[in-house]
Amino acid sequence: MATEMYRDAWGIPHLRAGSAAELAHAQGLVTARDRAWQLEIERHRAQGTSASFLGASALAWDRFARRARLDDTARRCFTDLERRDPETADWLRAYVEGVNGGLPAGADAAPEFARTHLAPGPWHPWTPLGVWLATHILFAGFPAKLWREQVAAHLGADAIGLFATDGPGTSGSNGWLVSGERTATGQAVIAGDPHRWIEDPGVYQQIHLSCPEFDVVGLAVPGVPGIAHFGHTGTVAWAITNAMADYQDLYRERLRRTGAGVEALGPDGVWRRAARHTEVVEVAGEEPVEVEVIETDRGPVVIGGPEGLDGDPFDPADPSGTPVAISLRHPPRVTGDLGFGALLPLLRARRVADVDRAFDRWAEPVNVVQAADTEGGVLHRVAGRVPLRAEANRLRLVPAWEPGHEWHGWQETPRAGLTDAGVAVMANQRGPAEPLGVEFAPPHRHDRIAALLAGKERWSAADMPAIHTDTHLASASSLLDHLRALDALTPEACALRDRLLAWNRRMDADSADAALYSAVRGAVVRQLAAHPAFAALATPPAYPEVFRPWLALLPRVGFALEHLLRAEELYGIDRPSAVRAAVEEVAARPPAGVWGDTHRLAPWRALEPVTPYDEPGLSGDHDCVLCTSGVPGLTDRAARGPAARYVWDLARREDSRWVVPLGASGVPGSPHHRDQLPLWLAGDLVPVVTDWTLLKKETDV
Repeated sequence: MATEMYRDAWGIPHLRAGSAAELAHAQGLVTARDRAWQLEIERHRAQGTSASFLGASALAWDRFARRARLDDTARRCFTDLERRDPETADWLRAYVEGVNGGLPAGADAAPEFARTHLAPGPWHPWTPLGVWLATHILFAGFPAKLWREQVAAHLGADAIGLFATDGPGTSGSNGWLVSGERTATGQAVIAGDPHRWIEDPGVYQQIHLSCPEFDVVGLAVPGVPGIAHFGHTGTVAWAITNAMADYQDLYRERLRRTGAGVEALGPDGVWRRAARHTEVVEVAGEEPVEVEVIETDRGPVVIGGPEGLDGDPFDPADPSGTPVAISLRHPPRVTGDLGFGALLPLLRARRVADVDRAFDRWAEPVNVVQAADTEGGVLHRVAGRVPLRAEANRLRLVPAWEPGHEWHGWQETPRAGLTDAGVAVMANQRGPAEPLGVEFAPPHRHDRIAALLAGKERWSAADMPAIHTDTHLASASSLLDHLRALDALTPEACALRDRLLAWNRRMDADSADAALYSAVRGAVVRQLAAHPAFAALATPPAYPEVFRPWLALLPRVGFALEHLLRAEELYGIDRPSAVRAAVEEVAARPPAGVWGDTHRLAPWRALEPVTPYDEPGLSGDHDCVLCTSGVPGLTDRAARGPAARYVWDLARREDSRWVVPLGASGVPGSPHHRDQLPLWLAGDLVPVVTDWTLLKKETDV
């Protein structure tokens, strides 16, 4: 059959082809036409070449990408895929050929190419693997180990837990499965929303893929074929959240230069030759920058080198006075496998058992998976590779020259069932993945979703947006408890305290009380962060810029505020006095408006538009089910939030719903660039159309 491309009323692509390979080609083609600028940004990020047209602002990432050997890892993984799974390798080639075929037209439509004088392409067969790797390399938050090291060095190891929370740089999600015994149709419903950086264009692409082997709707990652995270085949549906597993290690390395290159000291006391070469990073408007790339037996050196760091060569945590060098060890670099062998089996899945077998091939990021099928089957498991190694590896940096920190195979991925109430809720909390992780999200989102589901006996797909958009902030209790205990306040501060204690704890965009709460919370965060007890953490080490979000004190205090306020003792900090000062500060200069005045959408863009958008105010907060995250104490603007919402109905797939923050098109000025934004704001969803007669045929490909 001819390959056909259709669109629905929202510009979402629906593709039909005669084979899986032809369909992959069409997916690559339509993605390049709709999102050429996004694809080129992702390709350059994976290669470490984005500074060549974005300038010095992109240099920090390019340095990291080169030193971490992202592109080389992608090539290795594709070579291994060719050997192990030639069908999937050919499928990837077909997708890449489609991307290359669609990029010229896509680039002509995207104004960013002309602004940056960028010519698109070429994509290589391993480029989708590089895109996946670059998107997820920081997903598990291995730089959090750098933060824990700092906390332990200055406050002691016991202090690490005080700052443990879903902190800067991590990503999470909500997801829930309601079994057929709890639905109006007798068939399961799966719903949720991945929480990631809100980007323009969006990080997820709504798409419909159909060929004689399968017919699947779902949310694809632009630049990667198939539908990995959220899909519905008609008879089975699946969804994931971040398991918060720890599967990446950081090693302190002892390096020395020799006449032949660089050597690293191993755990057996032997100095061994490290791989070393230099690469040149082009920087638009500036001189090129040379980057030294070193890889030991543990992995690529991502921080420092034989001479340490510029301006601060020695690691205070290493009593030997050895210059700082830190290497990264992570599964794809070790195994040559990114888990792409799962992608085609997921598309072909008909039952939960098929989804289960597909996720046996998953590598990273490590996820919690939920699935249900029309025969009543359900699945709740962890998928991905987590190495077996010493407990110390999971928590902090470990010395490469000492034995006992090697990897010894892989952890068994846990499984779980539904609760007695016939539901399963996942929100990055401690759950089935607990044996694999160190830090998890607070339980508030999980507990709130579970409570809402318990409040009704029978649920339908149409009921789910009410859960998506719930704004109750349970984590406010710790601060409100401190407010309740205050006395001897000024009349203005007393009135503010009483108002917040009567507040309904909902972070609604039109709520003045929510704005007041946020102002007090931010003031408390700044009070605590400024205390001399934390002074040593206020200036992070001179690590590369890409790691700074994990090392900044103010965000760390902001996201860990609940722990810091509830701890029995906090290094002599007078917390009642800090809260009192914050209340008095806000009472003297209260915010004039409502929460949505300052809590506004702030999407990330590689290139800011010539005419900035007037982004809307948002409901929600970090620990609400409606998770829209600013940085308490620093900014209310929300750069993170629901990157999509979905409801998969197993009774009738056409009753399923989905929405993304902006739209299906990545082209500014397109009618489908931001047409879903009003729905996303209101909590409404777009119908999932599967009847081809209701679609508009765009072209034969």
